[in-house]
Amino acid sequence: MNHLNDTVEHGRAWIDQAAGVRIGYTVTTPAQGAGKTVVLLHGAPQTRYAWRKVTGPLTESGYRVIAPDVRGAGASSKPRDGYDKWTMAGDIHALVHELLGVDEPVSLVGHDLGSMLALSYALRYREDVASVTFMEAPLPGTDYYEQRKVAKSAWHFDFHANPDIAVYLTHGRERWYINRFYDDLTYQPDAITEQDPDVYARAFEAPGAMRALCEIYRELDHDADLNRAALKKDGKLTMPVLASGGGEQALARNYPPMVEEIAEDVTGQLIAGSGHWVAEETPQEFVDLFVDFDTRARGARQ
Repeated sequence: MNHLNDTVEHGRAWIDQAAGVRIGYTVTTPAQGAGKTVVLLHGAPQTRYAWRKVTGPLTESGYRVIAPDVRGAGASSKPRDGYDKWTMAGDIHALVHELLGVDEPVSLVGHDLGSMLALSYALRYREDVASVTFMEAPLPGTDYYEQRKVAKSAWHFDFHANPDIAVYLTHGRERWYINRFYDDLTYQPDAITEQDPDVYARAFEAPGAMRALCEIYRELDHDADLNRAALKKDGKLTMPVLASGGGEQALARNYPPMVEEIAEDVTGQLIAGSGHWVAEETPQEFVDLFVDFDTRARGARQ
């Protein structure tokens, strides 16, 4: 199959001019056109660059691929507020459906903080979601989130939730700080080049970027309240959900049961040989798993 005519568009779209919010994004569309769309939501401390290894294979599988920088990251605006995931989901929904003109339900893939955003999106816009893939994050509103956030290994939740302290202590040390997470959470170290964390470091050295990251964490307990209220009002998610992530992570064994707290139709399948950075460490394995799951999920909707 010839993919030389696939189109790649990079842009920054106004979501809320009054609030000064623009969202940076990349859209890749197959040469033959796309009847299905996947939205990739990155985690922290990352940008849409995290998906660089999977965008091409997903496009080859027939997907229009939309990879935004979330509010506060990369090429997106870094306002002082609006970092609850309900508001951030509104950013992504407006980008996808109003500005990029997608008129069908999308498949959502979230990694790390992007999974938390994907959950709020799915709860807020249920009819606009064909499937959801959650990876590598405790989801606010679940019992497991309450347990996980107080674990010693989750020290960064409290640290980031105090922006004045975190920004002051990491200022001028962003590169070292980001490398530390890669050193700790990577299972396939050869998959991450020395240059890759530098891309993220440059992004989080930008004015306002570290504070924005901290604000995203500071809102997590608020997110939990919003999610619980939505689940109480409308019930569990009913679209097909994939609970996945790196099979070599301590989080792995808890992930499928956690997702079952908030979704009715859950497929649990972890990726062996992967640490936390799934799309960078085991990109082809991720693509194969997602495409198989999403194909079955979309078939069930028809």
